[in-house]
Amino acid sequence: MKILLVKTSSMGDVIHNLPVASDIRAFHPGSRVDWVVEEQYVPLVAMHRGVSRVIPVALRRWRRALLSGATWREFGAFRRDLGSQEYDAIVETQGLLKSALLAKLARGPVYGYGPMTAREPLASRFYDITSEFSPETHKIARCRSVAARAVGYSIAGPIDYGIAPRVPRPALGAASYWLAFHSTARAAKLWPESSWLELVRQLASAGHACVLPWGSDEEHARSERIAAAGSAAIVPPRFALDELSALVAGADLVVGVDTGLMHLAAALARPVVGVFCDSNPVDACPVGPGPTAYRGHIGKPPAVGAVVEAIREVVPGYL
Repeated sequence: MKILLVKTSSMGDVIHNLPVASDIRAFHPGSRVDWVVEEQYVPLVAMHRGVSRVIPVALRRWRRALLSGATWREFGAFRRDLGSQEYDAIVETQGLLKSALLAKLARGPVYGYGPMTAREPLASRFYDITSEFSPETHKIARCRSVAARAVGYSIAGPIDYGIAPRVPRPALGAASYWLAFHSTARAAKLWPESSWLELVRQLASAGHACVLPWGSDEEHARSERIAAAGSAAIVPPRFALDELSALVAGADLVVGVDTGLMHLAAALARPVVGVFCDSNPVDACPVGPGPTAYRGHIGKPPAVGAVVEAIREVVPGYL
């Protein structure tokens, strides 16, 4: 069988779709699994042992230069490439109009969400077969279920993200460390800096070094401010996605707001505590083969004590 997965962004959504590729290859070992993803997340999907071909798309970059001839030449080449393929099933679990239209560029039946589940209900009109889910159904379960229906199998067994870092872990100067993912694209999801400062202090007093990754000037400045809370805090250089994956894989613990990197840690079987401040953890909490926990809810950022309690759950004796 030839299967096309369309899950373009963001990082957390792409990670939630990784078990789909694992499921398909487990039930149909000889199948070919291709995946359309935004170019910046190609290294992430390429880590999956069961993905035959990663097909980059650049919608984010193209939108910034719609009048450029280079943009339309790139899009034309992408469209011809995708249209030249015929698939037994096209699984589109983004639920957006843009991703539904991308899926229709390939040839084959398109499976996706119904109007009650799709983030943009109009997208469901472009799917040949749709599935609906309750709001409480985790995003990973939704992705896996749509693919199971498309390819013809029943979901069984634990979640397998199927990824492993392909580069060595960056040198940090600390033999062991925990990671604080304090940044996210939406400001409302941020945990107060004062809470991060207190958490870093408490773990530093227990002898644990904290690493504070960053990806922008604003995030770098926040990392520096939080690092000032304890001598054991490290602000590393900016890492590429594959380097970050290796860094995550070597961590003793990961504490993060609702961001893709927190979900990456769960996918890599690290002990994870999710900190939710403005999103519903019911369908987006960290899920993985390692121990996970979460605290907080929409409009209810957790207290530091609650996060400490969760740390003790996932790594007994760490604090």
